[in-house]
Amino acid sequence: MMHHVGTKFVEAREMTRGEYNKYRGWGIPESGKPADEGYLVKYSDEHIDWIPKNIFEEIYKDCMGMTFGIAVDLLKKGFKVAREGWNGKGMYLFLTHGEDIQSCTGIHEKCVDVICMKTAQDTVVFGWLASQTDMLSEDWVIVE
Repeated sequence: MMHHVGTKFVEAREMTRGEYNKYRGWGIPESGKPADEGYLVKYSDEHIDWIPKNIFEEIYKDCMGMTFGIAVDLLKKGFKVAREGWNGKGMYLFLTHGEDIQSCTGIHEKCVDVICMKTAQDTVVFGWLASQTDMLSEDWVIVE
């Protein structure tokens, strides 16, 4: 077998198996354990599911306090991210696609995707570079 790792953005809240069945309008099977702890999970395609607590907590990490690697994966999916430890207000990172750079600059050569930073001074830095501290920090968050 090959190894796999996943990154998926979901919304979730704690909910017992019994509460989930009630939420879905289902009865509790006789062999069911309504007190089992778990999470109601909503995926980006609006699919709803219930996952037992131990499995959920092995698969998913709260978006408050992410690693840099997870933050980069989310940038690639179109999210804005920032470090809680940054001093400037309103600072965040976002990904700009090469074709967007071409269209707004009139450059005809192929442009590559770049990580950009919206600064506290309301300017944009193209090609932001992470420091060692940024890469090793686990205080990355999604910016709404």
